[in-house]
Amino acid sequence: MADNKNPEKPVYSPDDNRIPWHSAFFEAIQLELEEYSGSLEFISEYPLTTEPLRIDVVIIKKSGDVPIEKNIAAIFRKVNILEYKSPDDYVSVWDFYMVYGYACLYVTLNKVSITDLTLTFVESRYPRKLLTHLREVRKYTVEEKQPGIYTVKGDILPMQIIDSRKLSAEENLWLKDLDNELETGEIRRITTEIERQGKAARIRAYLDVITKANKEKLQEALEMRNTTLTVREIFRKAGILDELIAESEERKATEIAENMLRNGFSVEQTAQLSGLDTAKVRELAVS
Repeated sequence: MADNKNPEKPVYSPDDNRIPWHSAFFEAIQLELEEYSGSLEFISEYPLTTEPLRIDVVIIKKSGDVPIEKNIAAIFRKVNILEYKSPDDYVSVWDFYMVYGYACLYVTLNKVSITDLTLTFVESRYPRKLLTHLREVRKYTVEEKQPGIYTVKGDILPMQIIDSRKLSAEENLWLKDLDNELETGEIRRITTEIERQGKAARIRAYLDVITKANKEKLQEALEMRNTTLTVREIFRKAGILDELIAESEERKATEIAENMLRNGFSVEQTAQLSGLDTAKVRELAVS
């Protein structure tokens, strides 16, 4: 969640062209816990008040006696609050106290017991500063019982911090690969699993984010032999393929136009031969 009062982080303009990571995370966490979907209720951007104060994700157990054995949900109780940070962001000490405050406010507004709540923080890096603070200042015990999952003990609230890049691809594919540093093999792994489960049309936000964050590697995956049909079919079903193809064709045409301009072709000649419109070529000529 945005934290413009955090002195450790830059303040961003609302006009920034950001990748919608949170929408993809909401789909990813549902995919990770899909086998328990009948027992869990998922709520995105949960509003705490009438003001713009929202929890990233709240997962509510419909029945308290249903065990959730998934590794990322081992600490779950009745109400589970999740804070997600995109690969370009991180969970700071300030974020920790902000979300802890959200938990207390949730208890007050919904008249539930504090012992019914848990806190989960998800990011794409090792949370060194936060873990140091929790150990040395809060005097909590922190243990990495499974790769990438740091369990925090010593508070009335069960807490965990997840480094998604350290998670197992076999058990946590969707969270692990919600990243901007994917290799072509990882993109193929995602599309193969989506095809196997028939989910392409259901997780448009997830695929859209993967596409925008990994354009170069995705283009490589599309052009690889023996995988092209699978990858193309997945993005076609999600309604993204035409956009990908158009971007690829424009990128290639732009490279051709830049090369022609460097070799002395006029703007008009370059536009005609590359297929780009004249205005676009003029922009390239003066850049």
